[in-house]
Formats: sequence, structure tokens, C-alpha cells
Amino acid sequence: VQLQASGGGLVQTGGSLRLSCAASGRIGNLYVMGWFRQAPGKEREFVAAIAWSAGITYYADSVKGRFAISRDDAKNTGYLQMNSLKPEDTAVYYCASAPPGSEYNSWGQGTQVTVSS
Repeated sequence: VQLQASGGGLVQTGGSLRLSCAASGRIGNLYVMGWFRQAPGKEREFVAAIAWSAGITYYADSVKGRFAISRDDAKNTGYLQMNSLKPEDTAVYYCASAPPGSEYNSWGQGTQVTVSS
């Protein structure tokens, strides 16, 4: 599976952004799509994930209630709607996919999200 992330940008505190992750290739291997982020000087951290067929979602505590992950089967695209953004959400956001029974093994190129205070 190849992934192309987009939608990052600069937004003020309290604003919103929607990230997209377009998948191509062996879509049948797309069992879970996840979003991760990495801020300068910090390790990459999990943000959210969705089981592609079942639609079950998972969130990090830090974004629960503010972010929403979804997918559009017809477009093979996943989304991360980010609301009530905070400066600490500033990071490069990556989407990733995992096949059944395996770890994430395909990663998008990353998209920068900057939240100004």
C-alpha cells in the first residue's frame, strides 16, 4: 500500500484542520490506518487509528474529543479531522497502514501542522 498524506498547514489556537491520506496499490492489505505525529525533539507518537472495514476507531488520550478519524471506502482515503487545536499539537503528521495481524508497514510522507498561540 502506498500512502499520500495532505492537508497540513498553519492554524491559530482553537482552529481546525482536516488531514487526508490517500491509499493506492494493494488496498486489500489495508486493515488498519493510523495517524502518528512527531514534534521537534520528541519521539513519534500515536494519534488515532481506524479499522478499515469495521470502522472501529482508537484515539490517544491527548486528542480524544477533539480529533476524529474516518475513512471513505470509495475513495480509498482516510481522514483526520482536528478541532480545537492547541500549540502542543504542532508536529509532522504521518499516516500509516497495517495489514492483518501485522505492525504498520507503510508510511506516508508526512504533513506539517503548526498551531500558533
